[in-house]
Amino acid sequence: MRAMVCEAFGGPEVLASRTLPDPPPPEPGEVQVRIGARGVQYVDVLMLAGKYQFRPEPPFVPGNEAAGEVIALGEGVSGYRIGDRVMSRHRLGAYAERGNARAEDCDPLPEGMSLEAAAVFRSAYHTAYHALLQRGRLKTGETVLIHGAAGGIGLAAIQVAKLFGATVIATASTEEKRAVCREEGADHAIDYRGGFREPVKDLTNGRGVDIVYDPIGAQVFDESMRCLAWGGRILILGFLGGAPALAKTNHLLIKGAEAIGVRLGGVTEFQPEIGRANMKLLVELAGQGKLRPRIWRRYTLEQAPEALQAVIDRAVIGKAVLVG
Repeated sequence: MRAMVCEAFGGPEVLASRTLPDPPPPEPGEVQVRIGARGVQYVDVLMLAGKYQFRPEPPFVPGNEAAGEVIALGEGVSGYRIGDRVMSRHRLGAYAERGNARAEDCDPLPEGMSLEAAAVFRSAYHTAYHALLQRGRLKTGETVLIHGAAGGIGLAAIQVAKLFGATVIATASTEEKRAVCREEGADHAIDYRGGFREPVKDLTNGRGVDIVYDPIGAQVFDESMRCLAWGGRILILGFLGGAPALAKTNHLLIKGAEAIGVRLGGVTEFQPEIGRANMKLLVELAGQGKLRPRIWRRYTLEQAPEALQAVIDRAVIGKAVLVG
């Protein structure tokens, strides 16, 4: 099978197209998937650089989010048949033509969903739902400030927040990105580069926001603390800004606020039954047309380095996907 192999730690250029043996038959509880599309994530960038929490040693095939057709069933698997279309989560190996995944880490595609949309659905929408509804305890009528709003997990957060009755203030760096945020449902979209505290204050009549959804960190986190309303929650999803922020806890004290970590992997590891229930709901909502991944650009498998560089450059609006 064709696969993209990380042969040394580094940037996207360390990926090389190779021909590898097909995966072994699936173990008990697993399915084998003929992969038709793969999501491209910032996690993949970190893993190639050896900077992710899970640090496989080269050579390895990256990628943990895919969609395709079930072609083999391991012992004891029920609920799937050969030929079923599924979205699948892999610990590694999605940047290949075939891969094994635990059956419990797969979900059937709703009617009408393409493999491309399915391949980028799981991590973005499960992250947004878990962050906003379960960690952030979002209530109808609250106001949410979403940073990095034109990215994959940002656009997913806009859709989820609006679906559950929130007012959304999105931040993005260009007018093109802000226009997309508005298209996806954001009530307001602002340029964060000159500072966003005052615009947020104006948009909330001085009250502040109930929830901040922050995958950026660094100075964005510091300024976001000042945007919280009394009893607000700031959700920490990552550090795209380059470094974790040092929380100024006096802001939390004065505002009765909370800083809350969000790690989707913790749900699948420690609360798998909650994770499965979440995905069941999210797939149903996608089938009803209420959640819609936005595909920015399609790349071939061999173009994975180019796709990953676009992620690094923050050029991607929505999600990039590897097909074929």
